[in-house]
Amino acid sequence: MTAKEIENLLEKQRKFYRSGATIPVAFRVERLKELRRAIRKYESEIAAALLSDLGKSSYESYMCEVGLALSEISHMIRKTKKYAAPRRVWTPLAQFPSRSYRQAIPRGNVLIMSPWNYPFLLTIGPLIDAIAAGNVAILKPSAYSPATSAVVAKLIAATFASEYVAVVTGGRVENAALLDQKFDFIFFTGGQTVGKEVLRRAAENLTPVALELGGKSPCFVDSTANIKVAAKRIVFGKYLNCGQTCVAPDYILCERSIKDAFVEEVVKEIKRQYGDKPLENKDYGKIVNAKHFERLCGLIDRDKVVFGGGCDALSLRVEPTVLDGVTEADAVMGEEIFGPIMPILTFDDFDAAVDALKTKAKPLALYLFSNDKKRIKRVTTELAYGGGCVNDVVIHLATTEMGFGGVGESGMGAYHGKTGFDAFSHLKSIVDKATWLDLPMRYRPYQNRFYAAALRMFLR
Repeated sequence: MTAKEIENLLEKQRKFYRSGATIPVAFRVERLKELRRAIRKYESEIAAALLSDLGKSSYESYMCEVGLALSEISHMIRKTKKYAAPRRVWTPLAQFPSRSYRQAIPRGNVLIMSPWNYPFLLTIGPLIDAIAAGNVAILKPSAYSPATSAVVAKLIAATFASEYVAVVTGGRVENAALLDQKFDFIFFTGGQTVGKEVLRRAAENLTPVALELGGKSPCFVDSTANIKVAAKRIVFGKYLNCGQTCVAPDYILCERSIKDAFVEEVVKEIKRQYGDKPLENKDYGKIVNAKHFERLCGLIDRDKVVFGGGCDALSLRVEPTVLDGVTEADAVMGEEIFGPIMPILTFDDFDAAVDALKTKAKPLALYLFSNDKKRIKRVTTELAYGGGCVNDVVIHLATTEMGFGGVGESGMGAYHGKTGFDAFSHLKSIVDKATWLDLPMRYRPYQNRFYAAALRMFLR
């Protein structure tokens, strides 16, 4: 699309939103049902696109993308009426007789910019929340996952009128043209560098934003952990989607006394889950493009590889790799990995390791494998991070009952379920005052002693 075409599209959406058509709850729920039918209809095409872009198996495509989107839709179909209803709150006695409530209204025209690593879920997931909240939306999927972007564009065009929901494909030119426009809300998922640019551009129009970014998410394994379970779950989460997951455990902080046993179990689990030759496993997946592939291969220190390390440029595959003896000075610790490389660092003093994390950028996720309640409490109450798990990884984002988002450098705002509905809404505070009684104490003149005493009784 040209900049002019984007401007015209946005104006059409503004006009449609101003008509009030998206406000009735019944309209929103019916649109969600239409979207659910469309996803089911195009499920095989979505799976084929994800295989093309990222090498995802059909099982993983459903588990991590299509299935989660359908789950969010089902939740919103059930809950939108409740979420959209006035939310009654307590009214101070000084405001008698009246009732106070918060009313959710749509943001209006929203822009959803999504990444390439989970290109279907991270486009459709925010859209579900936007539809439930009563908005109109423009979707901008990533240019790095072209097959999935094309299927999303096809699905949306077959399901909704463009003045309601539309897809703009393309790359940086289209991104810039979209950010030149004034939206009522921007929802961005991606890297920190582009996230900063989105925030800067949005500030020019005072447009509120939600930023779902990333960072180096640590994973503790202490001496009280169930090592076999920890290894199995960490291997699942670390190498899911070839490590191209924003909440994947980026690196392991392992207590020194159990490190060797943990590494041994990790290697066993990689072989069990991916086979002795992971690069020949057709369900393993691939790195998204050559640039990302070369960056990852450059992060592998061959002297510290205890498993894996193989790179196949033809198929853009990197073996599930484990690096031992890693320190903060290593290249792999200098950036978010976003790939199938597991650096293992050790600690002797748990409290010192926790204190050290307080000086680092706030991560999107943090994981702790431990059976020590004091340590669990310290990590969950003292450290700032977007979200996480105790004795598991990744799964905290798979529930509609909890918001998912970052903090500090890992993002701002959250979505999923009610949190997502609220993210795409403005909650107006309203007092509905009766007229049959009008307490006089707030009106001039203020010399009446009885009113002064009543005022002090009410406001204390």
